[in-house]
Amino acid sequence: MPVAADFQPLLDLIAERRDPDAPIDLEERRVSYRAICTGGRHLAAEVAEVVDRMIPGPEGDLPVRIYRAEGLGDRSPVVLYLHGGGWTIGDLEGYDEQCRAAASTSRAVASTSGAVVVALEYRLAPEHPFPAAVDDSWAALCWVSEHADELGIDPDRLVVAGDSAGGNLSAVLSLLARDRSGPAIAHQFLIYPATDFDYESGRWPSLEENAVGYFLELRMMRWFADNVAGGRDLSTEPLAAPIRAENHAGLPPATVMVGGFDPLRDEGLGYAEMLRSAGVPVEVIHHEEQVHGYWIVAPLVPSSGAARQIDLDALRAAIEALPVG
Repeated sequence: MPVAADFQPLLDLIAERRDPDAPIDLEERRVSYRAICTGGRHLAAEVAEVVDRMIPGPEGDLPVRIYRAEGLGDRSPVVLYLHGGGWTIGDLEGYDEQCRAAASTSRAVASTSGAVVVALEYRLAPEHPFPAAVDDSWAALCWVSEHADELGIDPDRLVVAGDSAGGNLSAVLSLLARDRSGPAIAHQFLIYPATDFDYESGRWPSLEENAVGYFLELRMMRWFADNVAGGRDLSTEPLAAPIRAENHAGLPPATVMVGGFDPLRDEGLGYAEMLRSAGVPVEVIHHEEQVHGYWIVAPLVPSSGAARQIDLDALRAAIEALPVG
């Protein structure tokens, strides 16, 4: 099966501009990534309220953006959303459209079925290497749980969600919450997550199959890894590579999404299988025609929009299935 036909023109444009021998410039990548992420912002869903605020972090205040749809009750479920970008690029502005989509789509007919979305802007590498993003995400998780009354949310219906590096952080938070006895996470929603730091052994065939030409490339993945590692070997560190954790039992139920032309496809599927083998309920959504990043371009690429809608429907179903305390 080939890549989605309506995605191919974008891939062709990227290929025309690619210089495989040019050094990767950090600031240029941050600017270009935000431009890609905000390309469909004019099509963003309307929500009732968007609030920017600062919360305490391990080394200073952290920005969060809180999205609330119409008709939510006083004790609504909450989604902590952690953005992608290889722990190196990405921010709240770039992910505004995606978070609005999650906030608006998770609202069902009954007001108690909706969810507040809290998006975090964690510190980025290489200025702040591992474990800065993990520490910031943990601080945000604890803050959301501890400020449930202020936020009007139900801390027993707390979902962690994120794409790529954000999916990685969501999986890591699920491990931490289990091992530190809370906050309780009700569901982990992992959008084409990075779960390993093994780029050399051949363990994940999709790394080579989709190494070039499908938006996220292996060369860029290695650059991201070098940035976030800060000179450390993260290949056996479970808080960087959650698939390396010794025990996956007792983790929250998971939805794992992968794209057929994503270099991260096989480690995402591998993580889902590892969770399932440990007795964790898992739903896998495999979009065979999609590439890494289909959530970002969903407003502009119809097939990606359809794929994201399937994912959002799964998120809504997971939220609606959470027991009300």
